[in-house]
Amino acid sequence: MSDDLKKKTKETAELYFSGLTGEGAYALWRAFDKDLAKDLSLFITGQMYAREKIPHPTRQLVTVAALTVLQRTEELEMHIWAALNVGCKPEEVAEVIFQMYTYGGMPVVNQALKVLRTVLKNRGEWPEGGIG
Repeated sequence: MSDDLKKKTKETAELYFSGLTGEGAYALWRAFDKDLAKDLSLFITGQMYAREKIPHPTRQLVTVAALTVLQRTEELEMHIWAALNVGCKPEEVAEVIFQMYTYGGMPVVNQALKVLRTVLKNRGEWPEGGIG
């Protein structure tokens, strides 16, 4: 394993998840298998999410869309946080979530919008009266 991969993994994790509180995926994996946790982190964060084929904001909006339709709210919370960290606007995240109505239905949209609101509140970025 190269020092460059370790550095890229650390930089990408910091870019995406800086300021996020609570147990992250890496800590959970590590509690069960330290070696596998390291391998997963190096691949997912250091290779997959660090790729530059598409910009980080686009990558995070795609991730938000997928997690919305799949109803993976814990992961969605982390990736909404990451989307905001890489420069996505709350209105853009909300629009992606609304677009998922076509593929997942209104219940998944409502669930994801609640997650977005929670993230914005936790970041101190939820304006009185909402973002719209």
